Amino acid sequence: MSTFEKELKNVKSCSSEFILAVNDTLNVLNGKWKLPIIGTLLFGKKRFREMERCIPNITARMLSKELKELELNGMVKRTVYDTIPVCIEYELTKSGKSLTLVLDSMAVWGLRHRKIAMTSEKA
Repeated sequence: MSTFEKELKNVKSCSSEFILAVNDTLNVLNGKWKLPIIGTLLFGKKRFREMERCIPNITARMLSKELKELELNGMVKRTVYDTIPVCIEYELTKSGKSLTLVLDSMAVWGLRHRKIAMTSEKA
């Protein structure tokens, strides 16, 4: 049994522990924009304007706010390069990258759900 399976078994042995773990996750990822930001950074380091272009309808103010929160929660690393003009890049930390499997699963679910929803609308 892997470490992951042991952890999951321990959490699932108590419903309150399970709910607490899910709430911890939601507290870090809450809001409309955090998952799209993390999803964008899964493809590699990005500058602020690159992310702004990748995420439809996000404002610069909201992107800045969400990046600060993700940085505080240890999900995103901000690197400032001493160049003229100053260059700043954002990338996922190890903890942020650990969401890859979760986001991949969400993307697959979303594609399947969209297909089912589109099929049921036509019926």
